[in-house]
Amino acid sequence: MSNILKNTTLKTFVVVSFRILIGCVFVFSGFVKVIDPFGGFYKVEDYLVAFGWDFFIPLAFVGSILLSTAEFLLGICLLFGANMRTTSLLTMLFMGVMLPLTLYIAIFNPVTDCGCFGDALIISNWETFWKNVVFSFMIVVVFLWRDYSPKIFTQRTEWLIAIYAGFFALALAWFSYKNLPIIDFRPYKIGTDIHKSMEIPEDAPRDEYATVLIYAKDGVQQEFTIENYPQDTLWTFVDAKSKLVKKGYEPPIHDFTIENSEMGDITDIVVEGQGYTFLLIMPKVEKASTSKRNEINAVYDFARRHGYNFFALTSTGLGSKELKEYIIEAGGAEYPFFNTDETTLKTIIRSNPGLVLIKDGVIINKWSYANIPTFDQPLEDSAFGQLQLRNNKKTIACSVIGFIIPLLLLLGLDHLIGLIQRKRKKYSRR
Repeated sequence: MSNILKNTTLKTFVVVSFRILIGCVFVFSGFVKVIDPFGGFYKVEDYLVAFGWDFFIPLAFVGSILLSTAEFLLGICLLFGANMRTTSLLTMLFMGVMLPLTLYIAIFNPVTDCGCFGDALIISNWETFWKNVVFSFMIVVVFLWRDYSPKIFTQRTEWLIAIYAGFFALALAWFSYKNLPIIDFRPYKIGTDIHKSMEIPEDAPRDEYATVLIYAKDGVQQEFTIENYPQDTLWTFVDAKSKLVKKGYEPPIHDFTIENSEMGDITDIVVEGQGYTFLLIMPKVEKASTSKRNEINAVYDFARRHGYNFFALTSTGLGSKELKEYIIEAGGAEYPFFNTDETTLKTIIRSNPGLVLIKDGVIINKWSYANIPTFDQPLEDSAFGQLQLRNNKKTIACSVIGFIIPLLLLLGLDHLIGLIQRKRKKYSRR
């Protein structure tokens, strides 16, 4: 066994395989969170609330971006084999934090979704923990055998790769923050038929419940099933309740409702109605930007002139002080407000406010508050009124090309500078 471990070729194969595998996962995990900075912020916010660390929430947005950027940067460095001592050490420290954290989450379940792969890939808390166990072992091996990883670039070039990867991730996060995620992994993505996404197939498994009977004896309560409840009179019946024993099929959209006290529930008007509907999404009006109030009011006037629906959705109380202050700051907003679950609104669009256009119950377009367009012709005759599907494969390809080409140019420039410097040293010795 000792002879096998001393085999340089084997160690090189192991360390390169491990660092590439970890690097790919880190790049994927960092990328899907970098392109969705609000999603990362919401998840970090959930963690802070669950742990009772609410005082850190003002730092959550910046923290989530830095965390996803660091993950992407470490992944790129592992893939390129750059700065292996520093990279493997930082990755090992990263896993040293994540491993006990995910163990705690798996045991106590303070959040149902760890968010390690954003909305792109949902895995259970226990699956996340065991994944981290495997990766922790692998990164320890990479750290211990880092000298067996082939060195392809100079030290200066390796640091250049790391700096470039960090700037690329931050730029991508900024672009996605000002606009919207370049890839939408959520159930309300463009092209979604909301009504169909709310349906439960006839043959889909349903939730299964068991009846729990609660009896008491000598002041102590105990739970029983219908099959084994106590027969003697020493036990006194207290209560009966249903307990979920097996989760059934849950449709992608299952918590979408729109209502207010005046019009009641108007969900069907949006989901099953014909024609166009604008939804102005504001999870919390007190946190909504009013910088585009003139543009939003112009869209409302446009919708009213052409007979399109326009509803403002928020989780803020409709009679609250916060809503009244928003209406004043928004230039006396005249559009009707309705209540919808806050988490649902955050899932629909990553912008506060954000504008969604629906036609015949299908989401056909979305805009962040930063790029709300000017509508100057009926939607039936406008490109804005047509389904704007995105090609995710093309987007990923463009992202890869957008990362690789500037990097190659940068590395080429660095190599050229190195050649010039070496030639100068060579001539200076003559």
